[in-house]
Amino acid sequence: MNILILGSGGREHSLAWAVKQNPKCDRLIVAPGNAGIAQLAECADIDILDGATVVTFCEENAVDFVIVGPEAPLAAGVADACRAAGLLTFGPSAAAARLEASKAFTKEICDACAAPTAAYARFTEASPARAYIAEKGAPIVVKADGLAAGKGVIVAMTEAEAIAAIDDMFAGEFGAAGAEVVIEDFMTGEEASFFILTDGTAALPIGTAQDHKRVGDGDTGPNTGGMGAYSPAPVLTEALQQQAMDRIVLPTIREMARRGTPYQGVLYAGLMIENGEARLVEYNCRFGDPETQVLMMRLGAQALDLMLACAKGALAQAQVNWAEDHALTVVMAANGYPGTYARGSQIRRLDTLPEDSRHMVFHAGTAERDGGIVAAGGRVLNVTARGTTLAEAREAAYGLVDRIDWPGGFCRRDIGWRAL
Repeated sequence: MNILILGSGGREHSLAWAVKQNPKCDRLIVAPGNAGIAQLAECADIDILDGATVVTFCEENAVDFVIVGPEAPLAAGVADACRAAGLLTFGPSAAAARLEASKAFTKEICDACAAPTAAYARFTEASPARAYIAEKGAPIVVKADGLAAGKGVIVAMTEAEAIAAIDDMFAGEFGAAGAEVVIEDFMTGEEASFFILTDGTAALPIGTAQDHKRVGDGDTGPNTGGMGAYSPAPVLTEALQQQAMDRIVLPTIREMARRGTPYQGVLYAGLMIENGEARLVEYNCRFGDPETQVLMMRLGAQALDLMLACAKGALAQAQVNWAEDHALTVVMAANGYPGTYARGSQIRRLDTLPEDSRHMVFHAGTAERDGGIVAAGGRVLNVTARGTTLAEAREAAYGLVDRIDWPGGFCRRDIGWRAL
């Protein structure tokens, strides 16, 4: 079959890598892709936020299956446009994608289905929001309601930080995403990511992971899009996964169906674990990044079969066959990230590294220039390895990192420390 994946990051590179291994895949196109993806698939330069453009491209290229990677095309209704054109599509409708596109909507759903989460209040003006913060105190969490490229959540440890976040959001720092703000109680515990496929009725857990958000070793410094991840997450025991399914995930899926907006695709539940209880931090309506990189290393070719079953409404008959192993990814970022960073620095020796079922460098922000690979973003490479233990996977990943010649980049040296 001919398959189109929408997106250009490390998440999409790892999805393409897994899909390509499945014999069902005859032709693989990724739009727009990146320099690493171009080594295993065709890349197409189209506007992935325009449903009509995507549909026309699919018709012209006899595409059989569309996989939507990032959240922005989902919120823009690209999956709806593809389904309306009769294309088999993996990814939720725009209405269902509100679970990520609106923090306030997610809270409404949690209230309606009694899913445990942090207490909250919503505001459309700065003055009452400031008064609420003064009343509640800190630490406290301030969230822009809409999509803000992963940067719209401020965990404020002081009231001053929280007030500054409110002022920034209502001043337009995140554009329309900050027109409404959700303020939540600060939750303590250990955070982990839980990934579930659902076709609107059936639900199938497909893995757990933990990522490292802070830029510096020991989880210090500013938040980022993620500096590394590992799978499975030891804190999410089988009992806790079942608890999360029973109390959070399945009630959410039923409530979405009850509202006439059934959810089809991957549901990424960010969970806070404390004293044997799981509470919802947030939902994302797409695979995580860099968590997908470790999930795909462990799932391999079966990832395509699972996504097809999900899109066809046949998930009740599907199952996941896990290898009893571990995977870990280290993000290499451009110097200065998550602040100001330069683009265009050359990355050497990538062609000397192994690329197999146990070792992969997934490209995130890269481009090809004069036959070489250069940095074209903040988070640039996802250096990923599998092992029989987490320690073995970590040693293998950092072994690859140390073979890459890139003075313009850096990474954390402690990915996986919490589990190890």
